[in-house]
Amino acid sequence: MLRLIVIGSAAGGGFPQWNSNDPASQRARSGDPAAPSRTQSSIAVSADDLQWVLFNASPDLRQQINSPTTLLPRNGKRDSPIRSVVLTNGDVDHVAGLLTLREGHPFTIYATGRVLSVLETNSIFNVLNAELVQRRPLQLQMAQEIQSHDGKPTGLIVKAFPVPGKVALYLEDAAAGPNLGTQAEDAIGVRISSREGDSHFFYVPGCASMTDDLARRMHGAPLVLFDGTLWRDDEMIVAGVGQKTGKRMGHISVSGPDGSLAAFENLAVKRKIFVHMNNTNPILLSDTPERAAIGKAGWEAAHDGMEIRL
Repeated sequence: MLRLIVIGSAAGGGFPQWNSNDPASQRARSGDPAAPSRTQSSIAVSADDLQWVLFNASPDLRQQINSPTTLLPRNGKRDSPIRSVVLTNGDVDHVAGLLTLREGHPFTIYATGRVLSVLETNSIFNVLNAELVQRRPLQLQMAQEIQSHDGKPTGLIVKAFPVPGKVALYLEDAAAGPNLGTQAEDAIGVRISSREGDSHFFYVPGCASMTDDLARRMHGAPLVLFDGTLWRDDEMIVAGVGQKTGKRMGHISVSGPDGSLAAFENLAVKRKIFVHMNNTNPILLSDTPERAAIGKAGWEAAHDGMEIRL
């Protein structure tokens, strides 16, 4: 059995973003039920309801931990059921929450060698006591059982694989040219399964395009949580709040001939859910034509607190 909780469903900045004053953000701040607030992207997964593994650690992690009772302390004066954190890239909205976990709690960080090197070269992450917080590499294309700090198995098996993406914004090097210095381990997706039984699903919160390999991998999957950052590739430009396209930021658009709706049309995925949705994306609002369009295509928009059992 797998238990999955979406503890954060928005992209970087959350919804409403702190400095956003567009109509959608105004609706969210007014308490409009069609525009619920969302924290920044992360999920929590457990195979036994006792040990929990976070996939990405957002800047909103403290708020997220205090929201679902499953992640609250249970025993003694200092405790947490969080055993490990798996990082899918080095973006700020996926690693900044690690600093929230600095209060003497033992856990394990799993990431590609590339992302671990980013953490190593940034001295602020030394606040995580190396004697308590181990850092272990994720090997691409290899199934690994996630372990807690003391080496005990969590019952979760993770297989990481590369996806088209980009280097984190703060690591971009203009001199590197169009690929911005991107390496194969900058962005990954993961197949998450239980050691007991055949339950599994895919988590791909950041992906620039659908490749043949990725399509074959996810074909027929029981559940996929996928990058839903932008509705259209030029969304932020048209909205007047940015100068980059979705592809330039490492994210496939939802709509269009090269978008995720089209890419998944023939993949026979049983349940499809968009995560990591930017505050400009109209699918955040339950009463928009765009939300209706994804529903017609068999997709859902994740919300904070969404829970799934497999």
